[in-house]
Amino acid sequence: MNKIILAGRLTRDPEIRYAQQSNTAIARYTLAVDRQVKREGEPQADFLRCVAFGRTAEFAEQYLRKGTKIAVTGRIQTGSYTNSDGQRVYTTDVVIESQEFCESKAACAPAAQNSFADSTFMPDGQEEAQYQYFN
Repeated sequence: MNKIILAGRLTRDPEIRYAQQSNTAIARYTLAVDRQVKREGEPQADFLRCVAFGRTAEFAEQYLRKGTKIAVTGRIQTGSYTNSDGQRVYTTDVVIESQEFCESKAACAPAAQNSFADSTFMPDGQEEAQYQYFN
């Protein structure tokens, strides 16, 4: 069985694209999931790339924003591609089956502003390297 359940905050607004042939919505975003056990000198969160299709992607486009805390269920999918330098790059993504809010809209606004001030989110540029697969 390939099933994953996560709760975390979006590190940026979802990136939305539409498949050329089927016009199906595709949403991509990164979810920062806090680790339960935090050790000094180690990251305090994992940054997991997520992809949603169809109505789930349209929901993400309409309602999800940077800092929103959500719970998702889905499956792990691995893959690979050759980058512009000719190197093989291996990827791991969470294919979203369902997503829902973990807090009210009123609670989300202050939390989103405060959560990015701490060190659990990657500085600009570092996430870009991990997000390259989707470009």
